[in-house]
This record gives sequence, C-alpha cells and structure tokens, in this order.
Amino acid sequence: MKLKFVLAGLVTFMVAGFAQAQDGWNWPSDEKMEAKAREYNAAYSDYLNSEQYIEATKPLNWLLVNVPELNESIYIKGVSVYHGAQGATDDAAKKRAYQDSVLTLFDLRKQYFDREDVWIENKAFYAYNYNRGEKTKVGDAIEVFNRVIEVNGEFRTPSLLAGYYDLVYRNYMWNKAYSKEEIISKYDNITALVEAAQANGVDVAQATGTRDQLIVAMELIDCDFIENTLGAKFKANPQDEALANQIFKYSVQYKCLNTTAFNMALEYIDTNNPSFSTSQVRAMRLMQNGDYEKAQPILEKALTLAETDVQKADVQMDLAKVHGQANRKSAARSAAMEAARLDAEKSKDAWRLIAQLYMSSFNDCKGGESRAKDYSVYIAAYNAYQRAGDSSGMAQAKSRFPSKEELFTEGLQAGQTINTGCWIGETVTLATRD
Repeated sequence: MKLKFVLAGLVTFMVAGFAQAQDGWNWPSDEKMEAKAREYNAAYSDYLNSEQYIEATKPLNWLLVNVPELNESIYIKGVSVYHGAQGATDDAAKKRAYQDSVLTLFDLRKQYFDREDVWIENKAFYAYNYNRGEKTKVGDAIEVFNRVIEVNGEFRTPSLLAGYYDLVYRNYMWNKAYSKEEIISKYDNITALVEAAQANGVDVAQATGTRDQLIVAMELIDCDFIENTLGAKFKANPQDEALANQIFKYSVQYKCLNTTAFNMALEYIDTNNPSFSTSQVRAMRLMQNGDYEKAQPILEKALTLAETDVQKADVQMDLAKVHGQANRKSAARSAAMEAARLDAEKSKDAWRLIAQLYMSSFNDCKGGESRAKDYSVYIAAYNAYQRAGDSSGMAQAKSRFPSKEELFTEGLQAGQTINTGCWIGETVTLATRD
C-alpha cells in the first residue's frame, strides 16, 4: 500500500519555529571562531537558497559540531538541507546517511533548544517517509509517533494518522510485533485520536480509509476471534464497557450476530446505555430463541426510545408477535393495528398477522350452539387476509366457511350479518364455502 503525504500541513510549524529562532545568536567569544562561524553560516545558507543541498551539508556540519548552540535556525534550516541532500543523491548509503541526519537534527534541537511540542510532528513526518519501507526501522518510526502523543496528546496534522495506521500494520506484518489482540487495541487507540480530530471538524477521510483497507488486508477480525478472544476477555471482566462496545461494533460490522460474545455485549450495553437499536436487536435475539416473555419488557423499552413512527411500528409488530405467542390475542391485534396506523408499509403484515390470530381462535371462541356463529371467525379471517392481499390465506379461510346446508338448517342465508362474539367481536357478512 502506498501512502503519500505532503509538507503543506507542516509548513506552519517550520516557519513559526524559524521566526522564533532569530531572537538571539550565540556567536563564539573567540574572534577567529566567530569569523569562521559567520562564514560557514552564510555559506550553507547560500547553498540552501540555490538548492545546492549536498554542498550545504559541509559548512552546516561544521556549525553543528563546533557551535551547536549558535542558533535554533541551524536545526530548522538544517532539516531542509539534509532532506534536500537525500533527494539529490542516487547512492543508497549516502541517502540513508542524510535521512538519519535529518532525524538526528531533531534530537539535537531538543538537546539544545527543547520546545519539542513545536516540531515533534515534523520529525514524525520524516520518520514515516524515511523508515516506512525499512523492516528494521519501522519500529523506530512508531516510537516517534508515540512521542507525538506523549508530548501533545493529539496529532495536529491529521494526515499523519494514516501514516500511524500504516506503520503499525507494517510492524505487524514484517516483524510479528503484535498479537491480533494487541494490534486491534493499537488501532482502536489511533481511532480514538481520529475521532477526536473529527469532532473538531477535521477531515479524517484519508486516515479512516487507510485503516479500513489495512484491516481488510490483515484479515484481523472474524467471528471466531470475536467469540473466542474478545468474548473470553469480556466473560472474565463483564463490566468492561470499552470491550463491550468493541465486541458490539465488530459483531455488527462483520455480521457475527450469532455468538455468545455478541449477546453478552448487547445485554451489557442495552442495560447500561440503551438505545433504540440495542433494545430492538436484543429483543429480536430473545424472540429468535423463543424467550418471548423476556423480550416483552425490552420491546416496551425500545418503544420509549424510538424516534420515528417507522421505528415505533417495528416495535409494535414485534409486540404483536409476543402477545400472540402468549395467547394475548386481543393485545396482539391492537399492537398490529397500531403498527399499520404508524407505518402504511406495515399494513399488509399487520393484517396477515391479525388473520392468523383469527384462524387460530376457533377452539377458543366456539360455543357449540350455532355452527354459523362458530365458523364466522373464518369469515373475519378471510376479510383480514383480503386486506393483507393474501390470496392463499383467503382460500384457506374460505375452505372453513359454513356450508349452504348448515346455514339453511339454522334458518340463515348468505348475505345476512352475524357477530363473531368472543374476543374478535366483529360483525361479518355470512358466506358459504360452496
């Protein structure tokens, strides 16, 4: 993976540092040394201005060795000199020597002038670009990035966060520096910095895009890892909120919803920091396992957390199923009708559910005195199926209508109305199956 960065984000630090460094010069007290220092200072500056970087390294080196406290500018401008020199040579050994000199300049600057917070990100930039391709040096670059956090607590140049992800990835792939669990933890720590930058209005698309590509490339996370590694940790410490959130996030992202780890994390989050989605998903999981009574109070909680009519309709449909399973058929019908009222898209499903409630109510409602009345529940079911647009259900219900003979026997005929009685309580028009 190739990541490209530009110096634009770092120019402010360099210019600010240079301006502050002009306040005082520590010229040698010896006249000859002073004269030579002035000569070499002018010489390397002239070479730098004319982009003769390699030539500039010689007088600059003399200054660094002999008058290291001359002025902070020799370290600020020195970075430009040695960086330019490494770009001007094709000799691999010399290129590496110049690159090492750039990084050493930052260490010397800290020794003589400190103010590390001003330039530490500059060092991280060069450490990334010089060392990212070196197996033995990628760890050194990571240490510089870690130092940024120690000094500043954040990255003021967000594009460096993409480099941070990349360095950790390379150290993992090349040097086996971390376990899966450790690299995920490191990525989560970097992500926290990314999210903090995003909260401050910074565009972090480059960083998050790099992270997502690298996670896919590493094949770090799968359902087994979530269940056996993260889940085992959470089972040992079931009050670890950060771990619960991590399990929940990865389970949803990688579609690992049928694990014990996910259920534990979901229950923890929904208990301690519930949202509509956590309550709804938790209730759905319980319903899938046949725990309808346990699902009911969670669905009722989800109803209070719902923000839209569509969300409320979803919960009402689930409550209808819960009530239906508990044989609370009137409550089930009320919930289904409420779902249809809240969301027209739920209407067909709601009326199909109501029809099924009616179909299953024959034994509950039959009085045994009038077959027409007893079988009228199927006419009510037929009407509900019709509103659902379910022709198959309509045919099934019609097959249970009373016959012409049965109506005749009771002195009734098709077209008359009758009330179903029982909990259904609907007035229907008599019809026959034949």
